Amino acid sequence: MSVFGNYARYYDLLYRDKDYVGEAKFIHQLIQTYAPNAQNILELGCGTLNHAVLLANEGYQIHGVDFSLSMLQKASDRLEELPTELASKLKFTHGDIRLCRLNETFDVVVSLFHVISYQTTNEDLLAAFTTAKEHLKPGGIFIFDVWYGPAVLTERPAVRVKRLEDEEILVTRIAEPVMHPNENLVDVNYQVFIRDKSSNAVEELQETHQMRYLFKPEIELLLSEVQIEVITCCEWLTNQNAGFDTWGVYFIGVV
Repeated sequence: MSVFGNYARYYDLLYRDKDYVGEAKFIHQLIQTYAPNAQNILELGCGTLNHAVLLANEGYQIHGVDFSLSMLQKASDRLEELPTELASKLKFTHGDIRLCRLNETFDVVVSLFHVISYQTTNEDLLAAFTTAKEHLKPGGIFIFDVWYGPAVLTERPAVRVKRLEDEEILVTRIAEPVMHPNENLVDVNYQVFIRDKSSNAVEELQETHQMRYLFKPEIELLLSEVQIEVITCCEWLTNQNAGFDTWGVYFIGVV
């Protein structure tokens, strides 16, 4: 997940149209349904704390883990701007979600925005799932979302262009996918142009994010290897049954 290093500065701008408020409320509803007494959450792949701050506002204690130091620097800057009471509910640790061990357990582990799909091998997935298992209290739940295989193969990834701006910069991002059918992987090749409005200087970044699309039976099998049982999976945000047109699917496992 170090691929986020180069454009962490532009990350919040690129995803400012993402419905973080709606997603945090959805996660809160899932927790209230499946772990109503939950008080603390571990977030694997916390990024710049967009979800975490909103969940802390719901009353949870949140501990985030992320591999990107530049993302965590933005998270640190964000904490300094929060009211003291809210900031006290948040902490984060630099670490690899496949390897980190915090020597504490949580009521809930979450891994959002397709962080699990960045685990591209069976070994990576098992390691990340083991991290979740090792940090869950008995009866705790693990919530995560993935690129869903049936939809990826039905609606093949296509070239996408995204343009956003703020008062200082204008960002144009081109995403060109390359599929690897025998590995269930997609290379998303990003070309990002950042224009400084005051000087008109243009910076160009190029990165490849390799993503794995996943299927329900393999997730159930891999989670069973670490003694986590899948109790539900549905379309992200709608709770509709997943199908051939459902790119984003969440799973909930319990120990």
